[in-house]
Amino acid sequence: MSNIVIKAENISKQYRLGNVGTGTLSHDLNRWWSQIRGKEDPYLKIGEANDRSIKGESDYVWSLRDLNFEINQGDVVGIIGRNGAGKSTLLKLLSKVTKPTTGKIYTKGRIASLLEVGTGFHPEMTGRENIYLNGAILGMSKKEIARKFDEIVDFSGVERYIDTPVKRYSSGMYVRLAFAVAAHLESEILIIDEVLSVGDAEFQKKCLGKMNDVSSKEGRTVLFVSHNLGSLSSLCRTGILLQNGSIVGDGTIHEVLAKYASLNLNLLRTLDTIRFDGPLNTSISITNILINNSDPFKDYIHIAPQNEISLDVHAHSSCKNPIRILFSLFKDGNRLFSMHDVPEHLFQNGNFISRFVISPSILRPGIYTLAIGAHSSKEEWLWNDSVFDFEITDIFDENNDRRDFGILNVKTLSKSERIIL
Repeated sequence: MSNIVIKAENISKQYRLGNVGTGTLSHDLNRWWSQIRGKEDPYLKIGEANDRSIKGESDYVWSLRDLNFEINQGDVVGIIGRNGAGKSTLLKLLSKVTKPTTGKIYTKGRIASLLEVGTGFHPEMTGRENIYLNGAILGMSKKEIARKFDEIVDFSGVERYIDTPVKRYSSGMYVRLAFAVAAHLESEILIIDEVLSVGDAEFQKKCLGKMNDVSSKEGRTVLFVSHNLGSLSSLCRTGILLQNGSIVGDGTIHEVLAKYASLNLNLLRTLDTIRFDGPLNTSISITNILINNSDPFKDYIHIAPQNEISLDVHAHSSCKNPIRILFSLFKDGNRLFSMHDVPEHLFQNGNFISRFVISPSILRPGIYTLAIGAHSSKEEWLWNDSVFDFEITDIFDENNDRRDFGILNVKTLSKSERIIL
């Protein structure tokens, strides 16, 4: 028996831009006339890819185009992509909020979804009434819902407001209750969009743990959209990468995250001069960056016993308060560490080279993001949050056959001794 619970065959979704009311009737009549003659929708031919970086010629865009994939029972799948890639549209199709323009979607089991704040609940009804309403929509009996009711309320933390109309809830309270309902009621497929970002850090962690439980312990399927790459990496086992409405990568979550980072890498292949102005009493520019004497915009970076990041810095004029440079290194959206130059390397005017040495080698292979800041005493830091991405392709100790896990390549010593009782 097949374990496939979601199957998409050539699904596409087309939208019309501009004022929808203008010409809508005539377009509908043209579609109707084509349909009764057994011909293709004439407006499918003029749709363009949903690429925000170019100015299109057509009023019709393909939010999604020719997607094919299968998802098995118990999978935790991360849907990844930049803003406008089609992630939310895909979840709406899978949740049956809207139907595809072309193609077919097959699902097995009941679907509970949390797509955006304000959907799924009736604003005039209380939290208690909405819990029972959502359970009834999923086909659960009142007795089955009652058995889950206390768990839902306890998880959401809104017990005091459970008999208050949800229109009076804050967005955070709303998401808390909505997630608790979606996660605890008896559905086979759980679909979660980016709305968890509304909640606080503690609740987000609680939700990630619950999604892991419903998959590993209950065998339910989870589809999760987030821009928090750390959360995707820790929760999901597989991923689907969307770009301009098309699938450009799928596989294990780490393969897909690496592909996503490489797409961003290709967007940042030239270094514009990084200039810091503002409350520094002068302006400084970073005109060149080298990592281990390699250009990170042209080359892959090979890890070494000692890793040096060097910055060419130009201070445009003298200033009362010397300037310091700091950089931070990120991976999968998580800040790994920060370093700043030593006091004798403060810049006042002229050209300088600022060198940062990371030793011993602690960086594993992967895509990293460098952020650079500038600071003048008694003034705030100025940041350029994403100077560029670079890739490390191998580690220095090639003879190490251990299977290590984690973000950093920390060298440790271990020793085991037999204890005689």
